[in-house]
Amino acid sequence: MSSTSESGSTRRGTVLVSGGAGFIGTAIAPALADAFEHVVAVDNLHPQIHPSAARPADLDARVDLRVGDVTDPGTWDAVLAEVRPDVVVHLAAETGTGQSLAEASRHAMVNVVGTTQMLDALLRHEALPARVVLTSSRAVYGEGAWRRPDGSLFYPGQRTSAILEAGQWDFPGAEPVAMAADVVSPAPVSVYGATKLAQEHVLASWAQSVGVEPVTLRLQNVYGPGQSLINPYTGIMSLFCRLAKAGRSIPLYEDGEVRRDFVLIDDVARAVVAAALADAPGTAPIDIGSGEQQTIARAAELIAAHYGAPAPHVTGQFRQGDVRHAWADVSHARDAIGWTPELGLEAGVARLASWIDTQPGVSI
Repeated sequence: MSSTSESGSTRRGTVLVSGGAGFIGTAIAPALADAFEHVVAVDNLHPQIHPSAARPADLDARVDLRVGDVTDPGTWDAVLAEVRPDVVVHLAAETGTGQSLAEASRHAMVNVVGTTQMLDALLRHEALPARVVLTSSRAVYGEGAWRRPDGSLFYPGQRTSAILEAGQWDFPGAEPVAMAADVVSPAPVSVYGATKLAQEHVLASWAQSVGVEPVTLRLQNVYGPGQSLINPYTGIMSLFCRLAKAGRSIPLYEDGEVRRDFVLIDDVARAVVAAALADAPGTAPIDIGSGEQQTIARAAELIAAHYGAPAPHVTGQFRQGDVRHAWADVSHARDAIGWTPELGLEAGVARLASWIDTQPGVSI
């Protein structure tokens, strides 16, 4: 189903967005509302993200928000009794790497069972969409692949407690390589990463059995305006900003040389919308990042400079489940969905910090 808007552009039918009131959901809402006749968001407004349990003020007014839990079949029955999605964007997930170690059941319930409940309900209500877009994570790669001096790749696996306690941060005699689905095989080292990989496998096997097109985006470290400032598990960039804003020195784990791919929400939102609308994205996972790699020290230095805070300091601390280095090769995204990143770290830090400076009651 499609219609023609006043501007003459053709609008598609209905898009259903799970987790549609969250960080990414609110960011993609305007573009989806421009592209589709009907945008339905399903979200449980979890207090870890939404302390007031109210509709987010920045959620596009054109979005039809249905409050419910993706793990509850009754939620899906109520929604799908009325909604026939042409495209599903599946964002709903528990995302804390460290938190997942202590709350494995919660992460498995939301990420895996929440997905299977949705898929079961789509079949039960004979409401199969043409496409399901899944936002997965770079966490599925774990430590990823590393290259020996002779050019061969190997998978070092998880850094154990003994390795980390000895301060052996890197793998001697080897260099990490960019994460790319056609080169690096998944090997998660966190409960969160394991649940996201299970989510990918469940969707792929289900979708290709019932004639639905699965599109999987493996996101790197997403940050930017609109992210939760009360959730301690949603990334280090907002934490760094809050520390520096308070005039404190930012602590750097390990030796500060951990490499990350910090990708701004603006670019991620464009990628998700592109995946929903692309003509032929294919079924191979698509890596989404900034197109550059940065150390956490560099990110902290930029943030400290913005606030005039003391220089960051190395603590030697570490966190179980964290990987040493992670960044994406985004070349496949250009071919699959016509997307390339546009904003680098300096511009992203400026946007994030400027937004945080407008938020009331920001504290650490």
